[in-house]
Amino acid sequence: MYIDEQVVLVTGSSRGLGAEIATSFGKQGANVVVNYVKNDDKAQQVVERIGNERAIAIQADVRDEYQVDKLFEKAKEHFRKPVTTIVNNALIQFAFDAVNRKTTDTVTWEDYNAQLEGSVKAALYTIQAGKKDMVDLNFGRIINIGTNLFQNPVVPYHDYNTSKAALLGFTRNMARELGVENITVNMVSSGLLDKTDASAATPDDVFDVIKENTPLKKAVTPEEVADSVLFFASPWSRAVTGQNLVVDGGLVMD
Repeated sequence: MYIDEQVVLVTGSSRGLGAEIATSFGKQGANVVVNYVKNDDKAQQVVERIGNERAIAIQADVRDEYQVDKLFEKAKEHFRKPVTTIVNNALIQFAFDAVNRKTTDTVTWEDYNAQLEGSVKAALYTIQAGKKDMVDLNFGRIINIGTNLFQNPVVPYHDYNTSKAALLGFTRNMARELGVENITVNMVSSGLLDKTDASAATPDDVFDVIKENTPLKKAVTPEEVADSVLFFASPWSRAVTGQNLVVDGGLVMD
């Protein structure tokens, strides 16, 4: 299925990387569901950039199973066809602040649990909500957003990095089970993005270190990460599943 035939849900897409991913799908002609929790105004701005005829903003906390089910129902009703493609991007209550991060002495299990719910629990609910329609279509594309930090913890964000490592295991297990239904499940793991709301707290010297140690000598942009997400949704990736593509300018070579 070509991208312009797809209905794409991007969770947490009112701002930052999610907004760029949603906009990129819109540019390729897809119908796009802009999911948000609180930022209705920003979500509507993303819809306007894509075009009101091809995008809709729907509020839902993707950690809540009931809200996720309603999200899928509203999207199907609006576009008169089901979601074919899920991008699990939502970032729950986290800022990339290398100076004020939680350390071994201060991080709590509640911190870990909050990030695990935002990464794995949310992805589980969206896949469960979308699976039946994908099976009926014999087509589905699921792209989970990870990080290069669990492979190379330049900054040890203990709770966040661990949750994304768990998400990779989740990705590969889902890929193994759903492949028979022509549903692929992959992950795109970026480096620190230059610059989003989430990375705004990161000091410039951290960016400088990353640029110095990266072969391309630059920090990756949201637009560049969105390109790789589009690849996993496109026919060009039809034989690829269970993979983690690191998009960080070569800082981590897996």
